[in-house]
Amino acid sequence: MTQTVPDTRQIARKGQRVLDAIQGRFEEKDYGKFVAVDVDSGEYFLGETAIDATREARAKHPGKLFFLGRIGCRTAYTFKGRR
Repeated sequence: MTQTVPDTRQIARKGQRVLDAIQGRFEEKDYGKFVAVDVDSGEYFLGETAIDATREARAKHPGKLFFLGRIGCRTAYTFKGRR
């Protein structure tokens, strides 16, 4: 049985488009919360942490990959190198 490798770049592009489209639905109190997006259906799941959002998403759609974003932020996480 062969297993297909998901195209993570395609998931990222679709997920960002969905997140951009739904940003206006959130309130000020949602700023900084994490959102897991099912890129196939456009369904999304909010959580205080990334784990909360993905747990809720996986409870409904086990085995799927999700785009992870953060409300009001360009990225879910940032990484800084040492100088």
